[in-house]
Amino acid sequence: MASTLFSRRYVTLLIHVLGWILMGYLLFFYQSINSEMQFPRLFWVRQVIFFGLMVGVFYLNAYWMVPRLLLRGQTSGYIFTLIGIISAVMAVIWFIEIGLDLSIQMYHTFHPKGDGRPRFYGWVQPTLFTILLVMGISTSIAMLQKWQDEANLRTTLEQAKTTSELSFLKAQINPHFFFNTLNNIYALTLIDVETAREALHRLSRMMRYVLYETQSGTTLLSKELAFLSDYIQLMQLRLTDKVTVTLDTPSPLRDQAIAPMIFLPFVENAFKHGVSTLEPSGIRIRIQQKEHQLLMDVSNTLFPQKTASLEVGNGIGLTNTRRRLDLLYPNQYVLSIDDHNSAGEYRVHLTLNVS
Repeated sequence: MASTLFSRRYVTLLIHVLGWILMGYLLFFYQSINSEMQFPRLFWVRQVIFFGLMVGVFYLNAYWMVPRLLLRGQTSGYIFTLIGIISAVMAVIWFIEIGLDLSIQMYHTFHPKGDGRPRFYGWVQPTLFTILLVMGISTSIAMLQKWQDEANLRTTLEQAKTTSELSFLKAQINPHFFFNTLNNIYALTLIDVETAREALHRLSRMMRYVLYETQSGTTLLSKELAFLSDYIQLMQLRLTDKVTVTLDTPSPLRDQAIAPMIFLPFVENAFKHGVSTLEPSGIRIRIQQKEHQLLMDVSNTLFPQKTASLEVGNGIGLTNTRRRLDLLYPNQYVLSIDDHNSAGEYRVHLTLNVS
């Protein structure tokens, strides 16, 4: 962030320097190179003073008049101040023209033989045009700078909001899963201590993954699938033979970065609503890879007495999954839910567009 700010200031300074070099070239070198006449020395004194006035007018307008008057809605005050500054600059140049007697000297420059009468050589129009041009460029740059600052501020605030919201949603999802898992392990301790010990080992490995492998905001697909496999095996410890669980993963697997724990709520939902101790039931999880897409299909037996819907919000993780997808993959995902089909299953299909 600091290096970006430094680079931006460096580029801005360079643009200003190049701009004043260009104006200096037009005021001094261009006129002398493209004229066969030898301008009087006092004419260059006038040009130096005028150049200094233009520098002062430029920055006075950019850093005081526009921010303090124009951008605060004081348009009339800005216009009157602008007219006053232009009048003051024109008055200074007029006094220089009269004090240095430039009209006579320029007459002698262009009429070395002395023919004709000394007369006004028309400095007002180009001088006024130059002042207006400098003021216009100054105002445009100040407005553009203000717009860029506001755009950067909005972007920073949106990123901070998104990061904060994602952290909050992720913090909600993780405890929700672990509370459920601890309840399952507690039930196992009453039945099989050795199995409960194995479950605790798996849980500790999963907690290590959540605490240390997902802090950067992304994780590798291989690690996420390993986490999902651990979760499924942990849940299978408490299932009866009436439940069939299958997990299909890409083979060969092409590793890529994805959001951590983005699949878990769908699988957790299937276990919560698609398992019965009395009737045969099944859960099928299939994850596929395409060139720029990641697809997940989860289906589970649908029981009339249970409701399984992302919209109803039967779990903290499921409730927040759509919101996480909106934040992490805006306009890059398709989530479809089919809870009324002839097979009597609840199906979820997720397509993520990933690079």
